[in-house]
Amino acid sequence: MHILHTGSHGHHSAGTKDMTQGNPYSLMVGFALPILLSQIFQQLYNTADAFIVGKCLGTNALAAVTSSGTLIFLMISFVMGTAMGAGVVISRYFGAGKEEEVSRAIHTVLAFGIVSGVVLTIVGVALTPTFLAWMQTDPEVMPEAVEYFRYYFLGSLSMVMYNICRSVINALGDSRRPLYYLIFSSLLNIFLDWLFLAVFRWGVWSAAVATVLSQTGSVVLCMAYLLRKGNIFTVELRKIRFHRDMFSEIVRYGLPSGVQNSVIAFANVIVQSQINSFGKLAMAAYGTQAKIEGFAFLPITSFNMASTTFISQNLGARQYDRAKKGARFSILAAMLLAELIGVCCFAFAPYLIGFFDQTPGVIAFGVQQARTVALFYCLLAFSHSVAAVCRGAGKAFVPMCVMLSVWCVIRILYIILVMRLTGEIGYIYWAYPLTWGISSVIYLIYYLRSDWVHGFEE
Repeated sequence: MHILHTGSHGHHSAGTKDMTQGNPYSLMVGFALPILLSQIFQQLYNTADAFIVGKCLGTNALAAVTSSGTLIFLMISFVMGTAMGAGVVISRYFGAGKEEEVSRAIHTVLAFGIVSGVVLTIVGVALTPTFLAWMQTDPEVMPEAVEYFRYYFLGSLSMVMYNICRSVINALGDSRRPLYYLIFSSLLNIFLDWLFLAVFRWGVWSAAVATVLSQTGSVVLCMAYLLRKGNIFTVELRKIRFHRDMFSEIVRYGLPSGVQNSVIAFANVIVQSQINSFGKLAMAAYGTQAKIEGFAFLPITSFNMASTTFISQNLGARQYDRAKKGARFSILAAMLLAELIGVCCFAFAPYLIGFFDQTPGVIAFGVQQARTVALFYCLLAFSHSVAAVCRGAGKAFVPMCVMLSVWCVIRILYIILVMRLTGEIGYIYWAYPLTWGISSVIYLIYYLRSDWVHGFEE
């Protein structure tokens, strides 16, 4: 059943933003900018982490910390995807002005976060050595990698709850608060890294502890905001539980995103383990290039989050043309920005890699990879942007199928094939532009041909 949108949103509390009225372009830019800033901060603090570890503890520790991004992403990607699903459900009810549903969805996703955080902690701590061995981690790097990850996974609950709280606050149209909390935790993280590694001279485990402590800080801030009285979404601790109808809706929209994230992460773990077989210079280069590529991803992520929230709120309010306008704008903006960053990465590759590690071998591998992929970032942006539009329209199943077939199956088959035939690392790097291109063609056809705006009504 649909409640028609009356246009009166007097009950919305400070901070939350109704995106069903006003100029769609300025609304989306206004929403995307704080997310972009918070992503830049997140990236800076991940980079500072790697930078301080590399400077204080050397190449082995740097390889231990950077080679694992894919592993962490694989573990939390499923939860992140489900949080996105919750975001879509919350945005839609918020756009339709249904307060009771908004509240029940928020309490349900918080319950899910607590349970999955505890499960992740147990699995992560117990299986770290197994995962790392399975990823063909260099034996020299292994002891430090195990140490780092065990401590990292002890903080799984904070990691999961931060992502869920951020998703909830974003879904309510407020992208500023998560930015402030993230800036606080980033600065805390850099300070603790410096204190533990440079001053106390502790081992690589302390870098993980610094990350966990700073994430816990931002969760405390998020929860304090959500528990504040007098908002339409005020969280009450005793109400945090699974509401079956809401949970099934969150899973319906979130599970495909969760599976899609896990699939991409799984394919990346396979790629990483092939890279690891070329030794620690290739490992350090690949890890460093991933950090730099993270910056290209920032405008993509910010416009994607803006478009998912914008589209679900507007489809909840049945403003179809407005949703289409927003979709076109976010796709073009993300492609343009990603390509600009790609051109810079291509041009300045040796300096960017050298900033992290001056070892000539690492720079050579890193530059080879950067110059293979950087000019194709527009295709990466296009695929992700159409996927975000589909998610906002309740069609998360579509990007899941595309990513599963192209970014996982085709990518892995291609890598197995070229490693059998050539054994050259350069061909592994080509796996990315190739699969981005194929998925972009499929998405373009879907976007132009399908009736995605009526996704919620079937």
